[in-house]
Amino acid sequence: MLKTLFRQIRQYRTASVMTPVFTALEVVMDVLIPYVTASLIDKGITAGDIQQVYYHGALMIGMAFLSLAFGIMAGWSSAYASTGFAANLRSAMYRNIQTFAFSDIDKYSTAGLITRMTTDVNSLQNAFQQILRVTVRAPFRLLLSIVMCLIIDARLSLIFLVALIILSFSLYNIISRVARLFQQVFVKYDELNQCVQENIAAIRVVKAFVREDFENSKFSRAAEGLYKLYIKAESLMALNHPIMNMVVYGCIIALSWFGAHYVVDGSLTMGELTSLFTYVMSILMSLMMLSMVFVMLTQSAASARRVSEVIEEQADIVNPDNAVTSIGDGSIEFRGVRFDYQAPPQSTQVGKEGGSRKSALYNVTFSIKSGETIGVIGGTGSGKSTLVSLISRLYDPTRGEVLVGGRNVKEYDMTALREAVSVVLQQNTLFSGTILDNLRWGDSNASLAECQRACQLACADEFIDQMPEGYNSRIEQGGTNVSGGQKQRLCIARALLKKPNILILDDSTSACDTATDAKIRKALNTQLPDMTKIVIAQRILSVRDCDRILVMDNGVVTGFDTHEQLLQTNSLYQEINAIQSEDVGDFDVVTQKGGEA
Repeated sequence: MLKTLFRQIRQYRTASVMTPVFTALEVVMDVLIPYVTASLIDKGITAGDIQQVYYHGALMIGMAFLSLAFGIMAGWSSAYASTGFAANLRSAMYRNIQTFAFSDIDKYSTAGLITRMTTDVNSLQNAFQQILRVTVRAPFRLLLSIVMCLIIDARLSLIFLVALIILSFSLYNIISRVARLFQQVFVKYDELNQCVQENIAAIRVVKAFVREDFENSKFSRAAEGLYKLYIKAESLMALNHPIMNMVVYGCIIALSWFGAHYVVDGSLTMGELTSLFTYVMSILMSLMMLSMVFVMLTQSAASARRVSEVIEEQADIVNPDNAVTSIGDGSIEFRGVRFDYQAPPQSTQVGKEGGSRKSALYNVTFSIKSGETIGVIGGTGSGKSTLVSLISRLYDPTRGEVLVGGRNVKEYDMTALREAVSVVLQQNTLFSGTILDNLRWGDSNASLAECQRACQLACADEFIDQMPEGYNSRIEQGGTNVSGGQKQRLCIARALLKKPNILILDDSTSACDTATDAKIRKALNTQLPDMTKIVIAQRILSVRDCDRILVMDNGVVTGFDTHEQLLQTNSLYQEINAIQSEDVGDFDVVTQKGGEA
């Protein structure tokens, strides 16, 4: 974990090294000033020598300015190094997340990843800054102050040693208990962020169903849990101050009592006693600073584990050695494929070990010729989306093989494979920017004519031409200013711009009316005859004209034939057709036994 974090310092190593150096020099000046003060009192004020007063006074002013200069340089370099460290952490996490397969993303909640990139990184940034300055300043100042006390009077220094033992024992007990609480705090942060994220993303649904009170209650419960944990942690941390005050006042009383006796009997000067008072405060304040640093490091240790976990995460799906970069054709073959996915664990703080496994596909075997149009139909949870996700290697099968163009998909370069397999999901996302900006996700170099051609095939030109700015019309974040059907058509056009060997439409015309759905299917079949097309749908009307139809039920292929043949041989397909022929709605949850999936 520490190696992972230290690697992110990189270009900020010089500033990270110079900060402790400047801090140490600042501390040296601070610690020497009381010693010079003692000489000013004894040799100047007490002796009545004005020259000594001028000399030691000027020396103190010079040391104070040096301390100020070193402090400014230490502050700048620590801020520069810590902010750069945080920026590198976020970049490293973000870059690694981009390499994740769907199976990797499933291990972390979205809210958990956001918390790690914000709250956790901020915690580490503050901790790193404190490490560079306070963890050098406090122990170095403590050590030098004790040395100076021993030089002045070794007998009185025993008071500080007793204070050190009492404080160390007290702080250890506080920190060990606070550490356990902070480990739970960040899990609560994940829950709170998830609540906020879901509410904002689905605010239209919340208002449509008048669920504001329910959402407020859910947020309050999450916030209350975080509040209670922080109260416990802060209550324990608050014990630092009374314990520190007790020790400080005890040291001052003991030092005053014994010091006064030593001054009276002549074994200690007034200037030395004055400097000892300064050093006792310096020692105890250093201990206070160390206690706060330990608490902060304890808190940031949980953040360090969570951040390094994401950076160190090894993607389940990686490019093979000597990867094939050319996809021959659009043929597809499944050979005895089984797929088990890992269900998310109860806790949002997860790793590879989290969650249970559940089977989604069982012994799936079939083949598709290049250029065929294949329909896929089945109930919710039957494995349709999982099936097509294996083709572009968004997941890898647990057992069996998936072949594209006659080769196992694991032999291909993933970029080349995903360029050749274009997937349009039912809930596709549009990004803020113009329509052209969104279309060119499919091909960043696509000309306006190519974009228009793709939109014609997807029947998106019908509404784009009616917009005031046409293809330069702006799309708001998430496509909130276009309808569901318009969004789906734009996503189909975006996928077509990739000029893929295989086009997968995962229920991606569900928001379109029947006429538009038919026009899109006709355009794809007549204008792109060499492209393999897989159409997932709930409506038989959307797949009946396909070359063949794959019928799925609970992860098993129950039929793979033409519409006419399935009506004669497949009982599930017959049931779906009968239900939809009665105009009672789209098939969704019917199984062969007539129950619910």
